[in-house]
Amino acid sequence: MVKILIVDDDPDVRDLVRYELEARDWEVAEAATAAEVAPVLAAGTPDLILLDLRLPDQDGLTLAARLRASSSIPIIMLTGLGGDVDRIVGLEMGADDYVVKPFNPRELVARIKAVLRRAGAVAVPVELTEHDRRSFAGWVIDLTARTLETPAGQGVALTNAEFLLLEAFVRAPRCVLSRDQLLERTRADGGEVFDRTIDVLILRLRRKIEPNPRAPQLIRTERGAGYALDADVRRL
Repeated sequence: MVKILIVDDDPDVRDLVRYELEARDWEVAEAATAAEVAPVLAAGTPDLILLDLRLPDQDGLTLAARLRASSSIPIIMLTGLGGDVDRIVGLEMGADDYVVKPFNPRELVARIKAVLRRAGAVAVPVELTEHDRRSFAGWVIDLTARTLETPAGQGVALTNAEFLLLEAFVRAPRCVLSRDQLLERTRADGGEVFDRTIDVLILRLRRKIEPNPRAPQLIRTERGAGYALDADVRRL
């Protein structure tokens, strides 16, 4: 069963979302404040978190950063603010999607399903399959298990969008991919997109895989054209 955690101080919003999700036989947990999140997580890890940007005891962006630092649980931000700056900051903090209030409940459900599909959280038939593992510059990415390991063999947590971005580069090494091409691969299933999304995701990914993100060697910027993975990729 899919489990969703709603973090919002507005009981009407929580009730509306709970009604829509439970109608689909999903399990729902609630938190009205940032302080209530830790006990809820301790009781069971959700498949996705709906997180309000404005909470009474802590900024939602700060909470998102804390959550992302310790887990890769998908996060969808809920907010009444619709400016690009807020969207970009939310993505910087590790959010996977962004929904502006007031929202259509059915659209929210569609966004949740899209993020869960990208995260691999939606149940699929179990079958034995050979993993698609590839190596670049000593790094190992498993496209089947959706994992990434450093050259030293340590696991690196990636958000859904970060993994999809890296996957796009690995599948087309040394090829320049435009922002539009990258947006299609990282913001699929009808999600709202804007050009700065890719710039933010590139920055986040560089922080995780580049020795020096300020002087990137793996993800090359082609001004006016897009980005490219500047490394050879081989199957393992």
